Amino acid sequence: MAAWDPEAFENALIEDMRAHGGAVTTGPLAGDPLLIMTATGAKSGKQRRYILSFSRDGADYIVAASKGGDPTDPHWLNNLRVHPDVTVEAEARAFDATASVVSEADRPRLWDAHVAVLPAFADYPQKAGRVIPMVRLTPVS
Repeated sequence: MAAWDPEAFENALIEDMRAHGGAVTTGPLAGDPLLIMTATGAKSGKQRRYILSFSRDGADYIVAASKGGDPTDPHWLNNLRVHPDVTVEAEARAFDATASVVSEADRPRLWDAHVAVLPAFADYPQKAGRVIPMVRLTPVS
C-alpha cells in the first residue's frame, strides 16, 4: 500500500473545489463546506495554506480552531493573532479578509451555528478538554 501523502490529498481537494464552484464532490469531505485560507506564519513570515470547514454569520465566514478535537490549538490560530490579514477562497470566490478571534459573549451562538452545519464538531470540546476558539473571517471591501 502506498504511503499517504497529505500534500497530494490537499492538492486534489483544492482541485476538486475549484472545478466545482467551491464544493467538494469526492472523498471523505464531500459535501462539507470548506474554504482555503492563506495566512502569514507568525515566526517564519511565509505564506501558509489551510483548508478549513466553515459556517457563515452574515457576510463573514466562521471557522473553529478545533484541530480535530486535539487538546492544543492549531498553529494557524497563532499565525492569525500575529498576522490577521489573510486571503480566502470560498464558494467560488477569492477575497482578502481580516481574521479575529470571536468574543466570549459571541462564541456560544457561533459555536452552536457551526455545529448545526457541521455536526461532527459537537464532540470536539469534550474530546479536546478545552474551549475551542472561533475565528471570524471578515471580507475586506
